[in-house]
Amino acid sequence: MTLAQTLTFAGLALLGGWLTNTRSRARAYFLLTASVLAVFWLQPALPIRYLDFWLPCATLAIVWLSWALTAAPGQRAVRENWLSGGLVCALILLAALTRLLPFDSILTASTPPQAWELILPAGLLALAVFALTRWRRGWFLTAGIAALIGLLILQKSPQLGAAASLFLRAANGQAVGPASGLDLRWLGFSYIAFRLIHSLRDRQAGRLKDVSLGEYFTYVIFFPALTAGPIDRIDNFTKHLRAPAVLDREQQLRAGRRFFVGLFKKYVLADSLALIAMNSTNALQVRGAGWAWVLLYAYTLQIYFDFSGYTDIVIGMALVLGFNLPENFNAPYRQPNLTQFWNNWHISLTQWFRAYYFNPLNRWLRTESTHAKIQLPTPLQVLFLQVSTMLLIGLWHGVTLNFVLWGVWHGLGLFAHNRWSGFIKPRAEAWADTPLKKNLLNVSGVLATFHFVALGWVFFALPGIAISAHFFQILLGFNG
Repeated sequence: MTLAQTLTFAGLALLGGWLTNTRSRARAYFLLTASVLAVFWLQPALPIRYLDFWLPCATLAIVWLSWALTAAPGQRAVRENWLSGGLVCALILLAALTRLLPFDSILTASTPPQAWELILPAGLLALAVFALTRWRRGWFLTAGIAALIGLLILQKSPQLGAAASLFLRAANGQAVGPASGLDLRWLGFSYIAFRLIHSLRDRQAGRLKDVSLGEYFTYVIFFPALTAGPIDRIDNFTKHLRAPAVLDREQQLRAGRRFFVGLFKKYVLADSLALIAMNSTNALQVRGAGWAWVLLYAYTLQIYFDFSGYTDIVIGMALVLGFNLPENFNAPYRQPNLTQFWNNWHISLTQWFRAYYFNPLNRWLRTESTHAKIQLPTPLQVLFLQVSTMLLIGLWHGVTLNFVLWGVWHGLGLFAHNRWSGFIKPRAEAWADTPLKKNLLNVSGVLATFHFVALGWVFFALPGIAISAHFFQILLGFNG
């Protein structure tokens, strides 16, 4: 988000906070309205005609369909759901009608299509929702999860994205030569998909409590957390949606401090570091190892201040609105080992993968190993679990070879720490029998972990293997 957008959201949060403090029933509809409009407002402009209007519409349609899949039979016909659904439809129509304004649209990145073009998609959505609420089957939930994963892959894969862009450009009668995966930049879909998968999976497991359509929409597209999380759990979010925390003066000051600290981290520190941080341009231009390390350190700090700064902004705004969102960062670069780093970096994402991939697969492997004639050795199970989990986290950022290598880098690092800690921990504790030795042990662990993570950012930040290998050569002084 730009600084102007962030400050606009801060103003909306203050208005929402006033509604919270007055305990007005309008608060729920205010949050729903602000979140729906934010989906359109934040979507960046795209070169494919009208796509920056249709992608927000697709977001809202997918959320509606997911609610239809998860809602209990007695929940679907509640009057409140009709009111919320009507409000969402009215807001979509409002966004489309901005094309009639005598100036550029203030809700969409480019001029939206004619309002009558909404009729067919709206009719198909209504039929789909009606069918799901009348003839839903158990396997529909699995199909919904698979469809969301498929859309994630399409969005994250440059090759598939380019193919989709080629198709859409041809269907629109536009030139197909410039087709690129960047033509399908779908605002916030990575986080939206994970919130939806969380709710679908919890419905499968019988853990999902009933939520109304408006509550479901607000949870999935909550405007402060739309673009970069954190990924809250639906039961925690709806608890605060229904019974918001009314802040006293001290809590209001804490929320304000959190917000302004986030502004400073993101728009001062991170944006300043971005001027010298490692990127695909300066990675090819730098010649000396010293400057290469400066670029790497700058990127390592930039990505932390950028991401954690945005999290601070979101949590501060959410506090004003009566929500306690989960923390996403807790001094990750000060952790003494890689396991602790991942327990404190992008916490909501790692907890999501732990809950919906690592733990279920671990239980299944242990069960199957118990019944199998040939048991897989425990170290191999740990290796597979840790590498595959980090590989999926890498692919979540992008389906490219560099993100694969970044995931494998961290997976192998976690496995090495798992094996090494069992061997070294008793010996290290026996050696560190004075405060000085304990501090030396901790500092050495922090430095080693920091540099392991920093070197991994080379794969994360640079677009290809060749440029990554070139930068590693310069870092290590092998460039001649």
